Amino acid sequence: MAEGSTFRPLRPTMRGWLGRGRGAAQVVQAPQEWRGTTKQVCGLWPYAIGAGTPMVGVPLGRNITTGATLCCDPISWFQRANLISNPSVFVLGKPGLGKSTTVVRMATGLAGYGVMPLVLGDLRPDYVAMIEALGGQVIPLGRGRGHLNVLDPGEAVSAAEKLRAAGHHREAGEVLADAHGRRTTIVSALLTIVRAAPPTDREETIIDRALRILDDRHDGIPVLGDLLQVIQEAPDGVRAVALDRGSDQRYKEITENLEASLIGLVSGGRLGETFAQPTTNPMRRDAPVVYDVSSIDDSEMDRQAATLLACWSAGFGTVNVANALADAGLEPRRHYFVILDELWRALRAGRGMVDRVDALTRLNRQRGVGMAMISHTMSDLLALPSEEDRMKAKGFVERSGMVICGGLPSAEMPQLTTVVPMSTAEQNMLTSWQDPPAWDPINNREAEPPGRGKFLVKVGGRPGIPVRVQLTTIERSIHDTNARWREQSRTGRLDDTDGAGR
Repeated sequence: MAEGSTFRPLRPTMRGWLGRGRGAAQVVQAPQEWRGTTKQVCGLWPYAIGAGTPMVGVPLGRNITTGATLCCDPISWFQRANLISNPSVFVLGKPGLGKSTTVVRMATGLAGYGVMPLVLGDLRPDYVAMIEALGGQVIPLGRGRGHLNVLDPGEAVSAAEKLRAAGHHREAGEVLADAHGRRTTIVSALLTIVRAAPPTDREETIIDRALRILDDRHDGIPVLGDLLQVIQEAPDGVRAVALDRGSDQRYKEITENLEASLIGLVSGGRLGETFAQPTTNPMRRDAPVVYDVSSIDDSEMDRQAATLLACWSAGFGTVNVANALADAGLEPRRHYFVILDELWRALRAGRGMVDRVDALTRLNRQRGVGMAMISHTMSDLLALPSEEDRMKAKGFVERSGMVICGGLPSAEMPQLTTVVPMSTAEQNMLTSWQDPPAWDPINNREAEPPGRGKFLVKVGGRPGIPVRVQLTTIERSIHDTNARWREQSRTGRLDDTDGAGR
């Protein structure tokens, strides 16, 4: 070794000693990973890293990129984590990829936190089994299955009496006023569906005044036939707002179209008699509830939309009563998770329906209500004939605290990104999830769609969290949207004794 030189011992590289027979590792195996709370693993420095996904709320699944568990629901993220400013979620995605399954997971987890799920219109049904498993109330509606009286104030009258007895006269008046407003709104909404156009301002004023007169003179709970009778009898209060100028003939001309539409609702017509009879099964406010409207065929679009709106009106009215009693200290506080599935069906029922839906569903964060709205694509919301309605429907997504997107076609991206900022990588991820499933030659059937159970959780302009929803065995047995396809179809006559027809 030369004088003045420094001896530097040889060191192995990061993969070991290089060269023949020296044991260099060409592949370095990843170390095993464990997850734990900061209290459990606080002494493992420097090999502990923080998780990149929120851990507050209902366990939804695992981050597709990192494998970390994602806990996510609109109520927990609003109430406990302060991650969103509005306890609501809008879910978008093509059919069959698990939108309702994701919402069922949130609803089930929130029930464990003491939040009661309210499914205000189940069309398939996707939520009936969940509500039954939670010990809730199932309310069937449809031809021959039950009635929902849209003029029934529900528990508002009894709640108002309870509030007055406790000295809360102002709150009692507010409860009755809310019930009156909701009944006026739902009657106008049903007329909109029957006519495919909203009622005039004069007709809405006539309905409002006739309902007030009906409440004053009617003993018990009125039905639509009673409202029609008041308008036909032409009391002075109704004639005053109809501006008939003292002429019976003019009054008949003014109210003729309104009377004809109400007759259609009372006597059957396109919407049947679902809303013209006394309520078969009143909704409770102390248990999970689902309105099962799965018996209404998809070909009856108007009936579906009308039933959904009636269920929403009844549900939100019940929520308002519960909150009023809790604010007065007369009942324990109850939080609700309201699920509005197939939103697009109601919006397409007629011009002006967006205003009706907005009036029925606008519950602010002070009400203690979380909300999940579900639709297929942005095109469903923007396919309305009026530009004004399209902008209002777009606002449903914009106002949501979080947006959860499943697989979507590439044509949706320009419309979606105007509401929810997304990177190119996020857009490519969503479009890849909507690809059709591959064919499995071994089992001779289609493999699972690549996007089933995969969603991107977006909050404002933050990077999205890709997650794969994972279900437990019990959840899989309860939530089966293809239950009727599990048994093999058979042919044969019903009276065959060999069992072929059974």
